[in-house]
Amino acid sequence: MRIIGFIKTSLLDWDGHVTVVVYLPGCNFRCPFCHNPDVVTDPDSYDEVPFAEIEEYILANREFLDGVVVTGGEPTIHRDLPELLSRFKKMGLNVKLDTNGTDPDMLEDVIEAGLVDYVAMDIKAPLDGKYDDLAGVKVPLDSIKRSIEVLRRSGVDHEFRTTVVPVLLTPGDVERIAAYIGGAKKYAIQQFRSGKTLDPKLSVVRPYPRGEVLGMAENAKQYVRRVVVRGDV
Repeated sequence: MRIIGFIKTSLLDWDGHVTVVVYLPGCNFRCPFCHNPDVVTDPDSYDEVPFAEIEEYILANREFLDGVVVTGGEPTIHRDLPELLSRFKKMGLNVKLDTNGTDPDMLEDVIEAGLVDYVAMDIKAPLDGKYDDLAGVKVPLDSIKRSIEVLRRSGVDHEFRTTVVPVLLTPGDVERIAAYIGGAKKYAIQQFRSGKTLDPKLSVVRPYPRGEVLGMAENAKQYVRRVVVRGDV
């Protein structure tokens, strides 16, 4: 497994947890609003982080670490992901996995093997043709839907999350997503970050105003048990 990024301490990547964060290269999506475009389009430009370096840090600081977040890119495109997760579990760490939900088989495998303690799955758009616009590729919607069901019946703690991009998603779209995942334990609405984006045209788009984002959250509360808002609103 090639690792291209390592954050030693994060309080932001898993609510209520102190974690290390490990970044894996490459992604099968080309979301125009992606704020890590080089991880997606040019992963070879990153130096590899030796696993031994990560292991040494974890073992030396194990007493204050709650877990590890494995993110990307898209972790599930890597066939040796279970091996990596297993190595972290053997160090006594709880594991959070970030995924776009395109590989329900991999997701189900790592859950059933007890290799993850928390999963955050992105839902980019309503489950219709609009999904392709947000993902930047043709999306296998059946796989996304199946991953949602895998999480719902798994018993593993999880959340669904959506980044709200003003020119791509409307408040109505967010409500449709919330309705689709009705009854979900947790739904995170994430503020869009301008600046460096895969599609340069989005780099100057102003995020939704605070009031509109909070309004989306209020509407979503009709359908899901808990709604959180992340980012500067």
